[in-house]
Formats: sequence, structure tokens, C-alpha cells
Amino acid sequence: MSDLVLREQRGAAAHLILNRPDKLNSLNVPVFEALDAHVKAIAADPSGVAVVVLRGAGRCFSAGHDLGDIAAGEKLPEPNYQSKVIERITNLPLPVITAVHGHCYTGALELALSGDLILAAESAKFADTHAKWALTPVWGLSQRLPRRVGSAKAREMMFTCRTYSGREAEAMGLANTCFADDAFEAGIDAWVAEIAANSSFSHAANKRLLDHTDGLPLPAGLAHEVYRGEGVGPDMRDRIAAFAARKG
Repeated sequence: MSDLVLREQRGAAAHLILNRPDKLNSLNVPVFEALDAHVKAIAADPSGVAVVVLRGAGRCFSAGHDLGDIAAGEKLPEPNYQSKVIERITNLPLPVITAVHGHCYTGALELALSGDLILAAESAKFADTHAKWALTPVWGLSQRLPRRVGSAKAREMMFTCRTYSGREAEAMGLANTCFADDAFEAGIDAWVAEIAANSSFSHAANKRLLDHTDGLPLPAGLAHEVYRGEGVGPDMRDRIAAFAARKG
């Protein structure tokens, strides 16, 4: 596979690392093709992977969509290719963490929002700058951002093109938590360990439950949970037996 995205196994987590540090991991078609290959490989064989961590090499997560590529005219493998790759990340039956340090601007923010959880370093800088360039989102930001931070805050970010720190992202709910830069790696590992200790069956089923009921009226959502939930996982008896043994 291309070295534009690296895959590293760290305990129970597969880290997918944007690896274009000389360009601040700016996103072009080859980067998305490399990312897509890794995501498809994990979806086809998730053995040994409890969590996926999406992150960037070098100084930042990503400075965003490569404006040089936009100006030159991108050649996509298929229409709406980048949005489809982001959707495949979102639809992985595993918890996905986006780990953000440094820049996370515009297209990079759209990619970051594919994660179920966003963990930020204090050095993180989040912004949506589509309006600076007379662009509009096409990779999902207009739908995912307000669902994460609320419509009013999403409008603020989109209209002002302001930059928000890791701590500000945590305060608005964009990031689940923010770590001091020197605690970032340990913080990621701790979250992975906490998630990986729980049932992969439940994680996959709960992701589907949340996705399938998003936006439904409460009665419809409750009916979906009660009558279409996936019930008991194959590891339930072993988990309860292990708990009982510890109590005995």
C-alpha cells in the first residue's frame, strides 16, 4: 500500500496515520486512495483490532484539502470519491477515534468528523474555512458538524471561519476531551484501553443503533431499540461468568 497513509498496530488499536508531513498532511486524491485501502482492509478483516485511531504524522493532523490540487483540477476515481471514503470510515463496525494535534482545517475537519470520538491536544486548531474560498462542504460537514456541536455553533464556525483551540473544541463538544500536549499519546492509549475492554459486539451493535435512529422522533427511536435491537452478544455469558468469579 502507499506510504501516504501508514497503518500501525498499537495494542488493540489500528492507527491510520496521514503521512504527508512535508505538506502538513494536506488531503489529495492519492491520500484518500491510500486511506480507503486501509479502511477496506480493516472492514474485510478486523481481527485483532478493537479501535481505529485516525491521526496525522508530524506537526499536525491535517491542514485540509490541498488547494493546489483543487486549482489544478482533481481527477477522481469515481464521483464524490472523498465523501464515500469518509462514509466508509464512519460505517466501520468498530469505534473510530480521531486524534487531532495541530491544524485541523476545513476538509480535514470533515475527515475528523468521521470519527465516533475526537480527542484533541491543546495544540489543536480547528476551523471551517470553506467560506474564505467561496466553497461549500461536500464531504459531510454541513450534516455532521451541527449534529456534534449544535446548529448555532456550527453556523458560527461556518460563517466566521474562526480558529478554535483544543480546549475550545472540548468546551463546545466538538472534541470529547483535550489533553496537554505532553499527555496526548498516553491519553489516546488510555481511551483505547478503556474501550477495548468492552464487547466488540456491543460496540458494533450500538453504533448501528445510534446511526439508524439518529433524527427519529422519540417514539420511533424507542420502538427501533426495543424491537430491532440486536440483543445479546456471543461473549455475554463469558463476561458475566468472569465478573461472578471475581466476586466469588
